[in-house]
Amino acid sequence: MLDRFLRYVRIDTTSDQDSETYPSTARQRDLGELLERELRELGLEDVELTGHGYVFATLPGSAGPTVGLIAHMDTSQDESGANVQPQVVRHWDGGDIVLPGDPDKVLGADENPLLAQRVGHDIVTTDGTTLLGADDKAGVAEIMTAVAYLAAHPEIEHAPIRVGFTVDEEVGRGVDHFDIAAFGADLAYTLDGSELGRVDDETFSASEVRIRIEGLSVHPGTSKGKMVNAIKLAARLIERLPQGSRSPETTEGREGFIHPHRFTGTTAEAELRFIARDFDAAKLAEHEQLLRRLADELAAEEPRARVSVAVEGQYRNMKEFLDRDPSVTGAAEEASRRCGIEPWREPIRGGTDGAMLSERGLLTPNIFTGGHQFHSVLEWASVQDMAVSAATVVELAKLWAEPEWATRSNTRARTGASR
Repeated sequence: MLDRFLRYVRIDTTSDQDSETYPSTARQRDLGELLERELRELGLEDVELTGHGYVFATLPGSAGPTVGLIAHMDTSQDESGANVQPQVVRHWDGGDIVLPGDPDKVLGADENPLLAQRVGHDIVTTDGTTLLGADDKAGVAEIMTAVAYLAAHPEIEHAPIRVGFTVDEEVGRGVDHFDIAAFGADLAYTLDGSELGRVDDETFSASEVRIRIEGLSVHPGTSKGKMVNAIKLAARLIERLPQGSRSPETTEGREGFIHPHRFTGTTAEAELRFIARDFDAAKLAEHEQLLRRLADELAAEEPRARVSVAVEGQYRNMKEFLDRDPSVTGAAEEASRRCGIEPWREPIRGGTDGAMLSERGLLTPNIFTGGHQFHSVLEWASVQDMAVSAATVVELAKLWAEPEWATRSNTRARTGASR
């Protein structure tokens, strides 16, 4: 699995939220082409790299519902994903891990309680100049390892498996062209989580709010009483956001937030992009309304400016859908126990492709991958935890072939999906 992971993270698959193509960057297909070849070499069936950049494949099984295994190939724009140079610290002794590309960047046990618990593990890090890409190439490697193991051991009874690798998850468009009926799974799991044993069945509900401000640009030498500076107006709006609440840096647990994540503009026009997040749909609407109110107040103060607000829903809390069939999440927990790991749940302060798939009828909870500090040059992963994740997938495939589990879920009857 480690060899696969190191191979995948070296391929730049950064997605682009401003692109109008799908996938948003052609380089995502580079990894897709590699995975397509590797799946064919493993002997899987129905291997396909689609026009939209998805990679699909089938591993036939002996009994039970068809189980989807999904991970995304793209990485975040928050840090560079080009020329990733991972390092593997074998049998980590607990000392500081210096990142060789930037010696000022250090991973230490004192600042990383989860890392401190992994003395003796093999730790994969970046070189300090890029992200690692464990989000979600750890998930990709774990799925590939699990299906490779099952394909090499045909004597193991397991449920039919559909593999699905998606694009553009990081820009919120991961399943825009995902055909659930054609995918053919009765239930599914994303491998896009973090801490060992964590099984996610609850996400934020999410929207993006764009506020556009049109000012008036006049030559600065002759602009007295004429210029309307869109940048200054946008800055005024940002300054009026709640200072001690409703932001990522001031919230935790089940608290939602409003997060300005992009500011572009000139004197003539500026655009602010916010993400609004909350576990409660009513509270999410309150966040959106607050931004509308701030925009209205700004327009009233400067009537010469034109201020517009656009709100786009992104995904909904998947718990309301997964609760319709608790056995889907329960199976992931049981598979973890069979690997000697006690599972646990905690709401994701984020989202996954599974949130949108669950809303559309394909129930898809999320499973841990062993990666940490995503979207950061300080990103790291434990090889041993990643191996447990891959083993959990194997156990999950075996479990769904057992009669007591195959008959426990009502998902097949509800979706009408079959293969």
